[in-house]
Amino acid sequence: METGTMPLAANQSLEDPLSCLPCSTLLDFRTKEAIFSQGQPALSLYLVISGKVKVYRTSETGGHQVLMDIYQADEFFGLSAFIGKPHYESAFAMENTQLMSWTTDEIEGIAATRPQLAMAFIKLVVQRCHESESRVESFAVDSIQSRLARALVRFSERFGHELEDDTIEIMALPHELIAQYLGTSREIVTHFMIRFRRLGYLRYSRREVIVDAHRLRNWLNAHATTGMSPQELACESVKQETANDRRRLDQKKVRTANA
Repeated sequence: METGTMPLAANQSLEDPLSCLPCSTLLDFRTKEAIFSQGQPALSLYLVISGKVKVYRTSETGGHQVLMDIYQADEFFGLSAFIGKPHYESAFAMENTQLMSWTTDEIEGIAATRPQLAMAFIKLVVQRCHESESRVESFAVDSIQSRLARALVRFSERFGHELEDDTIEIMALPHELIAQYLGTSREIVTHFMIRFRRLGYLRYSRREVIVDAHRLRNWLNAHATTGMSPQELACESVKQETANDRRRLDQKKVRTANA
């Protein structure tokens, strides 16, 4: 463990909690090491310095995950500490991870002299609530294919960096992990990932995922305004896949003929 000064990004807003918080002791967690468990007292707020953290909530019987998210560098988690109740979720390190943490007493003491910190955390909590409401709404009204598209767009916004062709590169995500995020099975995620790849909306390997977020957003907007049933939308997607397959086959024939 070590201490130091928290480096602030050049574009960091004064409304960002990081602009008000002092540096804390670094906490090291190994891959798959638990950070806290559902039901334990929530005494501290955490910030990811490096690595990635999976935060998830299980059903009352503990049989399956009902809500999951991923956090990486410069993202806070463990917000249940603000309400003085036990953790309603569990967290563990997805890889070797470094965190900083502050107790609620420490944060309250800083907020007493820096009111902008309290406002920054209020905005953060409201944003997280809005994101949760959007996900719950998506669970209720979207097909799994649409939920996957929304998840890929969200991951590209949070974790990605833009490439020269305007696509966005994000970390490689196991299909099992995406399935947990969507509340479905790995096989279904693999099926629709292959479909989106055939449509040209993404490319992926074990090292990375390349997302064409603009085309995915257009796809979501088009499907939201058609009024078509999920079955009809699936048929339209299959037709588009078939047309793309035929176009690729024609291009291959032309290349072969010219060889």
